[in-house]
Amino acid sequence: MTRRELLQTTTAGFGTAIGLAASAMDPKTPHHTPKAKHVIFLFMNGGPSQVDTFDPKPALDKYHGQPIPGDYPKAKQEKGTLMRSPFAFKQYGQSGLPASELFAKTAQHMDDICVIRSMHCDLPAHPQAILQMNSGRIIPGFPSWGSWLTYGLGTENQNLPGFIALCAGVPDVGPQLWSSAFLPSVHQGTYVPCDELTPEKMIQHIRPRGGTIAEQRRKVELWKSLNELQLREAGKDALLEGRIQSMEVAYRMQSEALDAFDVDKEPLAIRERYGIVGQRDTSEMKIKSATRDGDFARGCLVARRLVERGVRAVQVYFGNDKPWDSHHDILVHRRLAAQADQPIAALIADLKSSGLLKETLIVIGGEFGRRPWTEVAGRINVQNGRNHNNEGFTTLLIGGGVKGGTAYGATDEFGYQSVEKKVHVNDLHATILHLMGLDHLRLTYPYSGRQFRLTDVAGNVAKEIIA
Repeated sequence: MTRRELLQTTTAGFGTAIGLAASAMDPKTPHHTPKAKHVIFLFMNGGPSQVDTFDPKPALDKYHGQPIPGDYPKAKQEKGTLMRSPFAFKQYGQSGLPASELFAKTAQHMDDICVIRSMHCDLPAHPQAILQMNSGRIIPGFPSWGSWLTYGLGTENQNLPGFIALCAGVPDVGPQLWSSAFLPSVHQGTYVPCDELTPEKMIQHIRPRGGTIAEQRRKVELWKSLNELQLREAGKDALLEGRIQSMEVAYRMQSEALDAFDVDKEPLAIRERYGIVGQRDTSEMKIKSATRDGDFARGCLVARRLVERGVRAVQVYFGNDKPWDSHHDILVHRRLAAQADQPIAALIADLKSSGLLKETLIVIGGEFGRRPWTEVAGRINVQNGRNHNNEGFTTLLIGGGVKGGTAYGATDEFGYQSVEKKVHVNDLHATILHLMGLDHLRLTYPYSGRQFRLTDVAGNVAKEIIA
């Protein structure tokens, strides 16, 4: 054993202390008493507008159509004029927090929602920002937040992956967003397309092509024996250990995955409440009718079914590429919100009624927000569009030990820059880990000569939002 291998064995914390990968996903003891056991991240890829959803700004009405007053070099460079929100706002719940008509159903649960209005990230470009929101870094090659969670805590259900990414299509950047990078490969997120209508299509090859379950078990045991023999002869190999664990999970998924991903087992009334359209003829396994309007709804319902079965981390991307990227006309947000609002509200209601909301943290937001002024530079057919805004945007936290009915932080009077209780992406990640019982400073992994963590060398827990 080399000196480096010895150091890895003695300092790697959770990863190597557990031994072979066969136990890598077993539940582990957190650093402190957790508020939550599961995370569902509903990711609005493309960047929804904060001033059109949960951060109303009366100054936009006052200065509508005028250049932004004051010292805002970026606004003057882009030569756009301030634009009022075309969507009406109202107050909700005992807290009286406002939300726009776009999310009127979600806002019915406002007393359970913590609205972080002071988010900011490093760059206003989709690839870098979406990477940072998912991995804490603006460059590829680093583990996703879900991979860090399963590395630190394992998962409660060994028959399903601990981290699952659901998307109709592939979001901007793609598989890097659920990558385990240099963490053991068993912590890689499992991608499942939620625009497929049957579990067999969502998870291909889930049914064995011949042979009994007992015969397949013997094959898995043979592969495992051969791989473990190679481990003994060649020494520690994280990739091979991950392969052993992946085969085990794939085998065990046959007993539970088909049920977990089959939303048709839900009563029709529940599916309709989520906004899932189309029905499946289960006798002939043919699709009668379906539209893409139900893809995100299906993802939300599957997410609920997964956390009910003990899955640690679920991420639901809104759709292919970056749908919320409304450069040309912010009114497109109305169509998008019509697909998002109903299933989000249904998910909150279901988790609350079952008691799972207390131990499930729901995170809702995109990689950044949008400018409060109109888009004018270099675009074709621009009407009422807004450009990217990384300097101030909104993220929602619900359940999982956060204070509901609260607004944390603030942007300036126009909704452009975070100015009060600023929350960087690293701070958000530190807070999520804290709610899950993990100290972001202690959750580390040795790689390339140093200890890495999700929050890099930054991150502060937003303790004021914790109940």
